[in-house]
Formats: sequence, C-alpha cells, structure tokens
Amino acid sequence: MTKDINQVTPYNSEATKKSQVEDMFDNIAPKYDLLNHVLSMKIDVLWRNTLVKWMKNDNPQEVLDVATGTGDLAITIEKGTGAKVIGLDLSQQMLNVGVIKIKKLKLDGKISMQKGDAENLPFEDNRFDAVSVAFGVRNFENLTKGLAELRRVVKDNKSVYILEFSKVEGFLAPFYMFYFKNILPAIGRLVSKDNRAYTYLPDSVNAFPFGEKMRQILLDTGFKKVEYKKLSLGIATIYKATK
Repeated sequence: MTKDINQVTPYNSEATKKSQVEDMFDNIAPKYDLLNHVLSMKIDVLWRNTLVKWMKNDNPQEVLDVATGTGDLAITIEKGTGAKVIGLDLSQQMLNVGVIKIKKLKLDGKISMQKGDAENLPFEDNRFDAVSVAFGVRNFENLTKGLAELRRVVKDNKSVYILEFSKVEGFLAPFYMFYFKNILPAIGRLVSKDNRAYTYLPDSVNAFPFGEKMRQILLDTGFKKVEYKKLSLGIATIYKATK
C-alpha cells in the first residue's frame, strides 16, 4: 500500500520529516547541482523555463521562491521576468551554494536568499505577486499546512506555481520506473555518498498526489482556480493555483 506523502521520510529515523529533509539536503548540497543536471539530462532546465514563461504573463514585481535550494529557479525567474526574488530554504548548506552562484552571476542585488520554513513563512499576508516551488512540496512535513502558507503570502488574484514530479503513464511507464527506482538511486549514492537521499526521491514521488488529485487538494486549500501542464510525458507537472 502506498504511504501518505507526509509519512515518507529520507532516513526513516525518529526525527521529524522536516529535520530529516534538512539533514539530507545539507548532506548532498555540494553535489546537488551536478547530480540534478546529470540525472535529469538537463531537462529540468526546460521545465523551469516553462514555468517562468507561464509566470511572466502575470508581470510579477516581487516573487517568493520556496524550497529554493541552490537558487536555480530563483535565477530563472529573475532572468525571465526581471522581478525581485526572495529564495527561501530549510537547508543552509544548499543556500550557501546558491549565494555563491548568485554572486558569480552578479544577481545579488536582485535575488536574496534566506533560511526559513515553508510551513511557517516569515512574511505578511498578501505580499507577493507570485510564489513558486520547484520539487519542494513533496518534502513538506505537512502538505496541507505548507500549501496554505503559500496561499497566504500571495496576493489576491495572483498565483502559486508548483513544479513537481508526477508519474509517466502509458507504454513508457515501466522503463521510466525501472530507471527511477534502480539506476537513479545507484548513481545518486555513488556521487553524493548519501545512501538514502536518492532512494527517498522515488519513494516520495510514488507517494505524491499528482494531476487531478493534486488539483483537488489545491482547490480544497482555498485556491479559486487551478490549472496544470504535464511535462515530458508526465515526468513532471506544473500547477498554477490562483488565489
């Protein structure tokens, strides 16, 4: 039986999911960008660009990028929309990598990075023109609470953009799942030296609601309209949830 996403944790220890997720990303931060691009064959770049093209229609001036990691989506948002971006993440080690990257690109005047908890955002209600999360909502300790926080800080009639893994359907599904469950974790363990992090990835994707189920969860959270686009045969999906 598939576990509830809130119960799927990186290390299966007694620590909270939030604490385990923070430890996991601190552990893999130095190799994260390399692994991310290699394991996705850089298709993740295309996915982020697709999200930003959709967001650009809203003409945002200030964007919050939650679970920003090393800042790849925050950088893409700034370049694609010209908006000021705040990147927030639970892992200080991931943020440290991101800060170096942003300084090298001379974007530190446009993108700021700060440590914080997605389920207790340190911002006032209705502040941002857009909120984004790429591959982060799976890692929320409490999905409903996290989504409610994203909705709280975005302005009325503005949108939250969520890029998340989903599931390939159709004849390619068995081949993709074999790669995802066997080859990807093996490469991840070899490069990152974290035996569990890249096993947690397929486990959490397998447990995560996607498509119409995720759309309904967002509507139940209080968003008035939810649209979504499947990417790359359903490997990932972008959800646009409007407050």
